[in-house]
Amino acid sequence: MVKQIRERLYAIEVPLPNSPLKDLNSYVIKGENRHLIIDTGFNRSVCYEAMLKGLAELDVDLNKTDFMLTHMHADHTGLVMRLATEASKIFFSRIDAMVFDEDNSWQPLIDFARLNGFPAEALQNALNAHPGFKYSPEKKPDFTRIDDGDVLEYGGYRLRAIATPGHTQGHICLYEADEKLFFSGDHVLFDITPHIESWDYSVNSLADYLASLDKVRDLPVELVLPGHRNFFTDLRGRIEEIKTHHHERADEVMAVLGSRSLNAYEIAAGMTWDIDCDTWEEFPVAQKWFATGEAIAHLRYLESEGRISRSTAQEVVTFRGL
Repeated sequence: MVKQIRERLYAIEVPLPNSPLKDLNSYVIKGENRHLIIDTGFNRSVCYEAMLKGLAELDVDLNKTDFMLTHMHADHTGLVMRLATEASKIFFSRIDAMVFDEDNSWQPLIDFARLNGFPAEALQNALNAHPGFKYSPEKKPDFTRIDDGDVLEYGGYRLRAIATPGHTQGHICLYEADEKLFFSGDHVLFDITPHIESWDYSVNSLADYLASLDKVRDLPVELVLPGHRNFFTDLRGRIEEIKTHHHERADEVMAVLGSRSLNAYEIAAGMTWDIDCDTWEEFPVAQKWFATGEAIAHLRYLESEGRISRSTAQEVVTFRGL
């Protein structure tokens, strides 16, 4: 499905089967000489066919098309190497680009998950079910790296890159000041709350995320164009709702801990999740992975706030309230 948003600006709805996200909004700006596509969908046939159908409807020549990827996740980057041509530029965050380095592997994440109580026997299944493992680009793109404040000009739009770490360390939003448009990627979503996870104690992703929300909170915005679900207008109001949600989640983690000493996997099992399962045991292994990562992000935040302590005395890291 293709929707026109403004003159020369369109959205292609790309299905994401078996994902709670349901669809990706891939944005297309048609220019006189070059076009720009913002985010692409999974590296899956159903996504590829939807993109090709939408681009054909818009009469977009991929030989005259560049790409902007808001962040590293496969639902945003997966198709880029199937759509890009030799003439294409692929704009991408300098930070998130490091994830695609040849020497990068999933092993540190596996080791960290085990350190935080994720059952060893389930780790390979969790990896095999992870969309980032299954649906990423088949080969490393040749990126044109961009930084905070860089500007892309297509179709009469001037898109300023705004670094918004949190959802990923290198997440980038795009702001068009004249039209008051904000392409929010997965930084701010209307229908659902963006997933914030952490797989490294050196990164306080939730603190980074809350600071990034404040960074864009007061931008003059008439329309927010997110990576998933519905467009919306009240950026400031939605940011306040998301901030409240995460503070409530942090309080919930404290309640789950109580006076006990628990690991992150055990804490995730005790938290509430918006998923159609009656018990933690029924959760798909991929959802247990995401839940544990989100629990770690809140634990790391609470630790930085001086509300909990972390113990590394045992083989599995545990946390306790202060």
